[in-house]
Amino acid sequence: MHLGTIANNNPDRPAYIMAETGLVMTFRQLEDGSNQGAQLLRKIGLKRGDHIAILLENHPLFLQICVAAHRGGIYYTAISYRLQEDEVEYIVNDCGARVFISSKDRQSVVEKLVGKMPQIEKAYMLDGVVPGFESWEEATVKMPATNIADESVGGSMLYSSGTTGRPKGVLKPLPDNEFGADEPVEMFRILYAVTDESIYLSPAPLYHSAPLTFSMAFILSGMTCIILEHFEPEAALKSIERYRATHSQWVPTMFIRMLKLDEGVRLKYDVSSLECAIHAAAPCPVPIKEKMIQWWGPILYEYYAGTESNGFVTINSEEWLAHKGSVGRPITCSLHICSDEGVEVDTGEPGTIFFEGGPEFEYHNDEGKTTESRHEKGWSTLGDVGYIDEEGYLYLTDRKSFMIISGGVNIYPQETENLLVTHDKVMDVAVFGVPNEDFGEEVKAVVQPKDWSDAGPELAGELIDFCREHISHLKCPRSIDFSQELPRHPTGKLYKRLLKDQYWQEYKNALPAP
Repeated sequence: MHLGTIANNNPDRPAYIMAETGLVMTFRQLEDGSNQGAQLLRKIGLKRGDHIAILLENHPLFLQICVAAHRGGIYYTAISYRLQEDEVEYIVNDCGARVFISSKDRQSVVEKLVGKMPQIEKAYMLDGVVPGFESWEEATVKMPATNIADESVGGSMLYSSGTTGRPKGVLKPLPDNEFGADEPVEMFRILYAVTDESIYLSPAPLYHSAPLTFSMAFILSGMTCIILEHFEPEAALKSIERYRATHSQWVPTMFIRMLKLDEGVRLKYDVSSLECAIHAAAPCPVPIKEKMIQWWGPILYEYYAGTESNGFVTINSEEWLAHKGSVGRPITCSLHICSDEGVEVDTGEPGTIFFEGGPEFEYHNDEGKTTESRHEKGWSTLGDVGYIDEEGYLYLTDRKSFMIISGGVNIYPQETENLLVTHDKVMDVAVFGVPNEDFGEEVKAVVQPKDWSDAGPELAGELIDFCREHISHLKCPRSIDFSQELPRHPTGKLYKRLLKDQYWQEYKNALPAP
C-alpha cells in the first residue's frame, strides 16, 4: 500500500515513537515530511540511483529522511555516529553521495569535514547549523508536501562495520517495482506472524542494517515502530511494557545485559505483550538463549544473514530447543560448506559457509573483495565458518579471521566466549590469539567483570578453572586480563581486532632490534 494511502486512512496513527521522550511521528507527518524531503532532493538534481549519506544518532527525523530518499529511488548510506572524522570522510567519499545530512549533535566530527567532501553538492544539518551546512528543516519546509512525479523504490547501501579493515559498501540493485506497489513486511507476516496491529520495538542504532531494514518495512506497511535512542537494559524492558510492543529485535549482548540485571528490576516489567523476539548479528550462547526462552516463553526467533542479503537462515524456539546452538535452515537459498580449497565437506564437518541462489550484491568500489566472496561455482560467502547436521540445520563456529592456530591446531574462540559470558561475575568477554614463541599463538581472554572490584588474579584463576571444567583445555585461555569496557559496536559486534592488535604490537615492540 502506498504511504499516502496509509496516511489518508490513518493520519493520526503513530508511524514511530521515540521511546524515551514519547515524541510521535504520525503517518500524516511522515507522508508530508518525506514528500518535502524527496522534493528537495529532486530540486538539487538527484535522480534514481544517486546517493545520499546520513550521519545521525537515533534522531526523530532519521527515518523520515530515509523514507524521502526511498520514495525518490535514491540510495541512502547511513553511517555510524560512533565513527570519527577520517572514517566518516572515507565513507562519504567512497559511496559517491551528492548530499550529506547530519545533526548538531555530531558537530565535533562533521565541522572538520567541510572542504573534504568534494562530491557533496549540499550539506545539511538538523537542530542548528555550523559553517558549511544549511538547515535541513528550513530547506524542506519550503518544499511542497506532494508526491514527486517520478516516485520509485530506493534502498540502503550500508557499510560493513570494518572489524577487519576499511568498511566496504554493500551495493544491491534497486527494485524495479513502483513505490507503494508491494508490502515490504510480507515476509515478516509469514515468519513472525506480523499483523496490521503489530508494534515493533527497535532498541538498536538505526544506521545498522537490521534495525533500519525492519523499521522501514514495518513503517512502509502501515505499522508502528518504537525507537530507543540508546539501548539500556531496564529502559528496553520499560518500553516493552509502556508501548505494549508485540515484536522486537535484539542481539545476544542485549539479552546478556538484561539477564544480568538484579532480579527485582528485571522481573518488575510486564513483557507479556511480546509475541516475537527476533535476534541475530552474532551467535547466542546456548545457556543465555535457554534463560531467555524460560523468561519470555518460546517466542524467540533467530536468523543468520548479512547486510549483503545473499542468504537467509532462520529458526524458531521449538526448532532450536530440538537443535540447540543452531541458527536454522535456509529459506531463500541453499547452503554449501567448503574447505579452504573450495571443496564441499562432509555433513557435520566445519568449513566456510556459502550461499547459493540468494540475491546478487557487490562490494562498492572493491572488485577484489567482491571476487574473494565468490566461489568458482558462483556461490557467495560472508566469511563465516560453520557446519550442517544431518537434518540440514546450520551451526556457526566463528569467523575465519578470528581463528587461533596454536601448535598447528585450529581453535575458534566463539565457543570459549560463549562459555565465559555465562559466568555470574562476567559482563562481557573477548577471546583471541596472542603470540606464543613455542606454539605460534595461545588463547587470551579479556574480561569485563560485572563488578570491577572483582578484577584480579583470583577471578582470573576462577574463570580459567571454570573453562577447564567445561571445554577442552586447548580452548581455554592461558591468561586473562580485565577491562572496564570492551570495544563493542552498539549493534553488539565486538571490535576484537582492536584488542588483538594491541597485544601483537606490544609483542613486536618487545622484540630485539634486527
